[in-house]
Amino acid sequence: MPGVPKISVASVPRIRRGWRLFVFYSSAVLLAGLVSMLFADLLWRTGWSASRTVLLSLFIILFLLSAIGCMHGVYGFWIRIFGTRRRITALKNYRDQDISGVSTAIIFPIYNEEAVRVYEGLRTIYESLARTGKLEGFDFFILSDSTDPDKWVEEERRWHDLVRDLGALGKIYYRRRLFNEERKSGNIRDFLNTWGRRYRYFVCCDADSIMRGETLVDLVKLMEAHPTAGLIQTIPALVNAESLFGRIQQFANRLYAPVFIAGLNYWALDLGNYWGHNAIIRTEPFMQFCDLPQLPGRKPFGGQILSHDFVEAALMLRENREVWLAYDLEGSYEEAPQALIENAQRERRWCQGNLQHSLVLFAKGLRGVSRLHLLLGIFGYLAGPLWLAFLLVFNWIYWYQKYTGLSDLSVQAFTPYLVNWSGRAHALLIFIICMVVIMLPKLLSLIDLARDRQRSALFGGVGRAAIGVLGETVFSTLHAPMLMLWHTRFVLTNIAGITVGWVAQKRGADGTNWLYAAQRHWGHTLIGLVWGIFMWRLDPTLFWWFTPVLSGMIFSIPLSVLTSRRSLGLRARNLGIFLTPEETRPPLEIVSLRSRMRIHDLTDDKTPPRQYAGLADAVLDPYINAIHVSLLREKQLNPTYVEQFVRLGTGTEAVRVLGEKLLTEGPDKLTLAERISIMADQRVMVWLHQQAWLRPEEKLASWWKAMIREFSQRDN
Repeated sequence: MPGVPKISVASVPRIRRGWRLFVFYSSAVLLAGLVSMLFADLLWRTGWSASRTVLLSLFIILFLLSAIGCMHGVYGFWIRIFGTRRRITALKNYRDQDISGVSTAIIFPIYNEEAVRVYEGLRTIYESLARTGKLEGFDFFILSDSTDPDKWVEEERRWHDLVRDLGALGKIYYRRRLFNEERKSGNIRDFLNTWGRRYRYFVCCDADSIMRGETLVDLVKLMEAHPTAGLIQTIPALVNAESLFGRIQQFANRLYAPVFIAGLNYWALDLGNYWGHNAIIRTEPFMQFCDLPQLPGRKPFGGQILSHDFVEAALMLRENREVWLAYDLEGSYEEAPQALIENAQRERRWCQGNLQHSLVLFAKGLRGVSRLHLLLGIFGYLAGPLWLAFLLVFNWIYWYQKYTGLSDLSVQAFTPYLVNWSGRAHALLIFIICMVVIMLPKLLSLIDLARDRQRSALFGGVGRAAIGVLGETVFSTLHAPMLMLWHTRFVLTNIAGITVGWVAQKRGADGTNWLYAAQRHWGHTLIGLVWGIFMWRLDPTLFWWFTPVLSGMIFSIPLSVLTSRRSLGLRARNLGIFLTPEETRPPLEIVSLRSRMRIHDLTDDKTPPRQYAGLADAVLDPYINAIHVSLLREKQLNPTYVEQFVRLGTGTEAVRVLGEKLLTEGPDKLTLAERISIMADQRVMVWLHQQAWLRPEEKLASWWKAMIREFSQRDN
C-alpha cells in the first residue's frame, strides 16, 4: 500500500535463513540427482530413445518431490532430538506478556454448515476462554454465507439460544451476508470492512475448529511479544474421527505431523505459510496488504482466487510482516472428512485453488520463499498426473520393446560401481531406494515417539503405534492410485475450463453405501481391470510388481465403503489401533464438545423436516420471527449494508407482491432468490407473520394450512 512504511524483519538473521534454505534443498536435490543418475544409467543400458527421455524427466520431478518430503522428516527428526530456539515460542519469553486492553475477534465463516456443530464448537471455545479469565479481550462472530433459507433461520435461532444460555449479549454476534461474493475470502473482507478496526487481531476458524482458551491467549501474547509478526499459524490436530478412514487420517496426522512440521519450520522460519484457519492475524496489515486481486482470464484459472490462504501469507511477507508456524503450541483442533469420497470432494476444491497459484507465482514483489510455497502446493496436485504419465510411458516402452522384436543395445554403464550388475538388480536397487525415501519419515516419526515414554503411552504404546503405521501404510498404498486418478481428472477438467462449484462440506460419518460408491468408483475399477489384463498379457512378472497400484483401483469400491464404516473404526479403537492422544487422554474441550453433540444426537427430533420448514418457522413462530426481524433491522442500520439492500430490492412493492404470492400460492411457486428476497425484508416478514395468523383459511395456500395445523399441534 503506497505510503505505508515497511517493517524490517529482525528476529531471524537473513544469512541464517538463507543458509538453512540452501542446506535443506541442496540435500533434496543431491539425493534426487544421485538416484536419477542411477535411473538414467538403467535406461542407458538398453539404448536411448525419446520415450526414455520423457520417462527420465518424469522420474526426476517425482523423485525430487519425494526427496523434499523425506528431508522434512530427516531435518524435523534432528530438531526433535536436539531442539532449536529458532521457533517463535522460544525466541522471547511471551507468557508474562500483558494483554489487558488487547481486543481479538474470533470469526467463524460458515456456508450451509450443520448449525448444531458450529454453535457447540463456539460454545466450547467460549467456555474454555472464560476459564482462563481473559474472556473480556475476545469477541465471537458467526459470519454466515448460507444460501439455504432453512439453514439461515436455524443459525439465527441457535445464535439467540447460545447468547441467552451463556449470557453473552455483546460478546457473540451473528451476521449473514445478502450476497456471498468471493466466497470465504469475501466473507472475511466484509467482516473486516465492517468491524475490523475495532480489533487488533482476529482468529479465523473453520466451522469444525476447536481451540483451547489457553492456546488463544498464548497466540495473543505471542503477537504482542513480536510486533513484526503478521500471522501465526497453529498446527491443528485432527480429532473426533469415527470411521476407519477418519481414524487412519487422524492417526497419521498426530504421529507424523510433529516431525514433518518441525522440518518445515527449519527452512521456513518467519517466512511460513497460512492454511486458512486456526491462525491469529494482525488486523491492520492484513486489511492493508492482503486484499486479493482478481486473476486475469476466465475460470477456472482466472477470476476469484479460491485458495486464498497461501496468497494472503505471500502478500503479508511481501510487506516484511513475519508469518510463523507455531508447531509446538498445543490446543488447536479440527475435524476431517470421514470417507474417501468426501475427502476427494474437498481435494477437488483445493486442486483448482492451488492450480490458480500458477498465475500468482510470477506476481511482482513476492518473496522467493513465497513462490516456493506456492510451487510446492501446485505440485502437490500435479504429482498425480505426473505419476500416471510415468507409469504409462514405462508401459509403452516395455510394450514397444517386446512387440517390435527389437533387441536391447547393451552398452557399458556410466556408474562405475554398477558395471557388473544385471538390469534387474539395478532396477531393484532403485526401487529399494525409492521405498526407503518414502518410508523413512514414518520410521523416524515412530522412533521419535519411542523416545518419549509418556507420549508413546498416549498412542497406546510403541507396539500398537507400529501396527498403526503398518496399517496406515497398507491403506495409503491402496489409496494412492485412487488419488492419482482423481487428481488427474481434477487437473484435466480444470485445463478443459470446468470449474468447481461451492458446496457445503459433508462432515458427518454416516458411511458410504455400496450404490453411491459404485457410482463414484466404477471408473477406477474399470481402469484397474483393463490395465491389469494388459499387464498380465504383457508380462506376468511385471504384473505382480504392479499389483499394489492395480489393487487400489480394482478394490476401490469395497475399500471406500468399508473404511467409511463407524463400526470398523470402533473395532480398531477397541483393539488399540490408530489411537491418538485426544482419544486416550482427551482435553476438557474435546470431552465437552463430544458430550454435547451426543446429547443432541439423543434428544433432537430425527424426523426429516418438511420442505421450507425454516421459512414456515420464520413466518409463523413469533419467537423466531422476532429474532429474524430484529437482526434484519440491525443490519439495515449499518451503512455498510445499505447498498446490498438496494441491490436486493428490499423495501419495494415488488417484495410485498412476492409475499402475497407466497401466502396464496405457497413457497413452491417462488424461486429460491424470491424466497430469500422476502426473508431479507423486515417489514414484509412482520406483515407475513400477521397475515398468516389473521387471514381466513380460504385465502391461504394449502401448504400454509398444513403448516399452521402442524405448528399449533407442536405448540400444544
